[in-house]
Amino acid sequence: MELVTKVSEMQRLGLQWAADRDRTVLVPTMGALHRGHLALLERARELGERVVMSIFVNPAQFGPSEDLEAYPRPLEADIAAADDAGVDLVFAPRADEVYPQGFQTYVQVQDISRPLCGAFRPEHFQGVATVVLKLFSIVQPQVAVFGWKDAQQFILLRRMVADLNTPVEMAGVETVREPDGLAVSSRNRFLSEKQRAAAPAIYEGLTALRDAAGSGREQAGELLQIARRTIDRSALIKIQYLEMVSVDRLEPLERLVKGNTLVAVAAHLDHTRLIDNIRL
Repeated sequence: MELVTKVSEMQRLGLQWAADRDRTVLVPTMGALHRGHLALLERARELGERVVMSIFVNPAQFGPSEDLEAYPRPLEADIAAADDAGVDLVFAPRADEVYPQGFQTYVQVQDISRPLCGAFRPEHFQGVATVVLKLFSIVQPQVAVFGWKDAQQFILLRRMVADLNTPVEMAGVETVREPDGLAVSSRNRFLSEKQRAAAPAIYEGLTALRDAAGSGREQAGELLQIARRTIDRSALIKIQYLEMVSVDRLEPLERLVKGNTLVAVAAHLDHTRLIDNIRL
């Protein structure tokens, strides 16, 4: 496995592989790898000849009240895990490599960036879209793999790729969960023992909603109330948002539309913010 830290070297290799007609698959990450990332890498190995995993804690997607410096950076452990997972190359650039002095060009995906997480993190998705488009230009992949746990991010990036005619196939991988249903996340490590015991109620709420929808209930208000009642049983969980929107445009729905419904939730357990979702 190779480790590359320079943009120029990564771009040279990416262009060379493309000329050789090797199918390159990119898995963008911010490191702190867990089983969810490993599932992305497993899918990536199925989709191409070369797997590139980027490790870059992107400052552009952190808001002024979010602690960029506190984000975990276990680079050596991440590199070892990537090697074990069959990654061909890890691209781990410095921030000044990605955003050189004088940088001032950003990508904004308009409507899809505004609801859900975007309502509470207004600059977040501009930073995400910008760094991902830069990674596409640097790595030159034919395929990129993302997780459905960050559903709004994946939907937004698919829109960006379509709007800008970017020749990258977008592949989504279903959310990896703990045995009790909690979505695997690097943020789970910040939960206390009591908070960790309470956190599965988030997915239990989504599951209760899905079961109700399977029984024929369709009204968004009724279904969301079922999920909210289940989650609210834990006093430790404070819901930030719980919404039913369309998968394609993230527009609010008044009733369930089979095959085009996303139910998304964000909740706080003290200072730890968790997100989850289901598609119906």
